[in-house]
Amino acid sequence: MSGKKNDYTVGKGKPPKETQFKKGESANPNGRPKGSRNFNTDLEKVLNTMVTVSENGHPRKVSSQQAALMRLREKALKGDVRAIDRLLELAQKHAAEKEASRSETKLSASEEDILQRYVEDQIIMRADVGPLDAQREIRDDDWS
Repeated sequence: MSGKKNDYTVGKGKPPKETQFKKGESANPNGRPKGSRNFNTDLEKVLNTMVTVSENGHPRKVSSQQAALMRLREKALKGDVRAIDRLLELAQKHAAEKEASRSETKLSASEEDILQRYVEDQIIMRADVGPLDAQREIRDDDWS
């Protein structure tokens, strides 16, 4: 028995065998209850909730997220330094994300070459269509 204890050394990431879960045993046997939401779901729901704000004396319904941003803008315009910093930080982050999404949509030179060859092939194939085949093609106005 003492030989078996020496085979396993307790250390970082290696808890004592007695405290480990046995085979077929789970720390949470029932799992996550159905219908329970995670933080992101709750946050999205709260931020999308519509609230009434007064803008130039007129009531208007906007999302909670938009209302919070409007309040942040108002504080920044009144000179609140922390609000200015936060608003500029959000603006920079948004601009960076927007730029990243633009760069993702750009095609590489090889992709552009492949696309160009495909377009040229399609033009050639359409030029090879004979008069009978052209008559058989379905036109948009045939569907009306």
